[in-house]
Amino acid sequence: MKVLLLLAKGFETMEFSVFIDIFGWAGNDFGSNITVETCGFTKQVISTFHVPVTVDKIIQEIRTEDYDALAIPGGFEEFGFYEEAYDEKFLKIIREFHEQKKPVASVCVAALALGKSGILKGRWATTYHLGGGRRQQQLREFEAIVVNEPVVTDNTIITSYCPQTAPYVAFKLLELLTSKELTEAVKTAMGF
Repeated sequence: MKVLLLLAKGFETMEFSVFIDIFGWAGNDFGSNITVETCGFTKQVISTFHVPVTVDKIIQEIRTEDYDALAIPGGFEEFGFYEEAYDEKFLKIIREFHEQKKPVASVCVAALALGKSGILKGRWATTYHLGGGRRQQQLREFEAIVVNEPVVTDNTIITSYCPQTAPYVAFKLLELLTSKELTEAVKTAMGF
């Protein structure tokens, strides 16, 4: 199995790295056959706080049929996150995973890209909840049913409301792709 980790410039490194670590532990220590491939608009994506990350593939190379799930970390507007997260190529990938009934996981404000893509209409979801709830209001404007909880799952769509929730989103995605038992074993091994 393969997870596509889709990066927009200005993504948060903490929200990105949990998918690498959690799926890495599942494979290395528990024999899970899930790999994670990274993707961006360019071969090197500059994250929030200017950390460069070299990705496996660029967005034009992606065939969604080759993957079993999609994961998207959130990011900072000041670092250009929405310039790419709201780009039609980015939104098209989200729609294709959803149309293929594959899990789509987002952390924090990455839910806004899901909302803009149209897949959250009438669905339970959340996004960044601090700062007066401004981002949650934006999510409502995309016709999502906003729930002010740390992690919200609606069928195969996972959203969350701040960076702290990132590992729990990755664990939930692992559970959807494997089993509750394997996920609990990885959590315990990692000290969660």
